[in-house]
Amino acid sequence: MSVAQAGRDLDVHENVLRKWVKEFGSDQVQAFPGHGQMKPEQQEIERLRREVAKLKAERDILKKGRSLLREGSDMKFVFIVKHRAIWPVAWLCDALGVSRSGFHAWLNRSPSARSRSDEELGGKVKASFMASDRTYGARRVWRDLLADGADCGLHQIERLMRLQACGRRAAGACRRTAAIDSSRPCRRTSLTGSSRSNQKWIADFTYLWTAEGWLYVAAVIDLFSRRVVVWSMSAAMTAQLVTDALLMAVWRRGKPDALLHHSDQGSQYTSEQFQRLMADHGILCSMSRSGNVWDNAAKESFFSSLKIERTADKIYRTRDEARADVFDYIERFYNTIRRHSTIGYLSPVEFERKVGLA
Repeated sequence: MSVAQAGRDLDVHENVLRKWVKEFGSDQVQAFPGHGQMKPEQQEIERLRREVAKLKAERDILKKGRSLLREGSDMKFVFIVKHRAIWPVAWLCDALGVSRSGFHAWLNRSPSARSRSDEELGGKVKASFMASDRTYGARRVWRDLLADGADCGLHQIERLMRLQACGRRAAGACRRTAAIDSSRPCRRTSLTGSSRSNQKWIADFTYLWTAEGWLYVAAVIDLFSRRVVVWSMSAAMTAQLVTDALLMAVWRRGKPDALLHHSDQGSQYTSEQFQRLMADHGILCSMSRSGNVWDNAAKESFFSSLKIERTADKIYRTRDEARADVFDYIERFYNTIRRHSTIGYLSPVEFERKVGLA
């Protein structure tokens, strides 16, 4: 019987029937394995497909969980629980180097005291970090928790912290301009600590870029409490910028008594207008050595914090938008909330209140 006739009798297409005949002629034993069985070459292809899929999964698992490779089993088991809907548990265990039996035993046993403590503290750690505008590291978060009455250690907080604060280095905090006139009554000195409020003020200015151009920010800090006493902002880098800041500081803090005002040797601070203002209020002038930013390190630290913690990732459309953000950082966060290591991890306002100044 011809293939065409057999196809019509069996109601099978002629080409399909010819293919069957050809396959049977090439391998009469495994031409049609059926029942889930495959030919040897098909079995090898399927095995290789499964192997490739597992290798890709292991690559992705290690990419996500590379920070856990040196952690204990509990941290790895937590990772497996979170990702077992994506990858098989066996693959996860193999990639992280833990046993499946150990994972299932951990999953079924009641949480340990340490796990319960970690779970409770984890929420507080995250709350503290978010309240700091995502800027606090482990040490400041630890101080927050201690203030709330939590019983924990610094290393425990370091282990629990999964959110990290910004760590980029900020741009230079100020521009160095003209050198000081040697005839002016100012001392070139480095600045040390202060034993009381309104004894030593440090001043400087920095600049922020906006779509409308540069915005210059001048500030005066009380070295005793690290509080930003006042600030002024302007589109121009003139002596009026720093003069306004000093006038506001005197107005807010009252008439100074034996006050030392420290700044760099910028032309704004050496100007006749600014020097006359200090002389009128009996303020002693002190200035950093030329080109030595370490003499005014406390002020550089503030501007570095401002840029790293707030302005570095911002694109300001207008100067007014930048002004509002700087105001919010200083008044809402830096002065009232942010813990300062120099004053015992208290905020400047809290420190002044503690010593009876606020």
